[in-house]
Amino acid sequence: IQELKKGKKIALVSNAGTPIINDPGCILIKQCHIFDIKVIPLPGACAAITALSASGIINNRFCYEGFLPSRKKSRCDLLHSLKEETRTIIFYESKHRILESIKDIIEQIDKNRHIVIAREMTKKWESIYGAKASLILEWLKENKYRYKGEMVIIIDGFKKLKNYTLSKKILDTFSILRKFFSLKTSVLITAQIHDINKNKLYQYVIKKEE
Repeated sequence: IQELKKGKKIALVSNAGTPIINDPGCILIKQCHIFDIKVIPLPGACAAITALSASGIINNRFCYEGFLPSRKKSRCDLLHSLKEETRTIIFYESKHRILESIKDIIEQIDKNRHIVIAREMTKKWESIYGAKASLILEWLKENKYRYKGEMVIIIDGFKKLKNYTLSKKILDTFSILRKFFSLKTSVLITAQIHDINKNKLYQYVIKKEE
């Protein structure tokens, strides 16, 4: 990350497959998004996989739902049925319906759910942007050129509220990351990897570091 922040260009090559899909390269990509470092994916099997690999969302399980229905009722029904889907959800959407579809995601799923909009993958005007659904809507409205071309919508999976215990494995992950990153960043990545509440982990490590 430090080398990338200096302006160097680095290629991520993996023996385990495409980054993020059962591959630890997803941790680096997540960090690139946190530090606003541009990620450029190589052409893959399809736009859905290419977009997912560069999304920064850490989840080895995902489902592809194709194009969102053009009719509002059908679209809302589908989104509502996926509200508690724990896997990452991938859709295709056209520029003509993207604003309405994001509004429906906010209403039917959650305004605070993290989503990624990937546009014109592997083409000249490629862009990848991730934020809470409500912020994505405002971001799109700011510039009409942000919703031109072919679009992929990636929705982070539903996180179930569980009473996690901070196991040795979780704490070991945090300890390794803490050697290279800030406290906040180490907590965020550890929480993403182990699917735990980041606030709970943060409060625990704060007490330990005092």
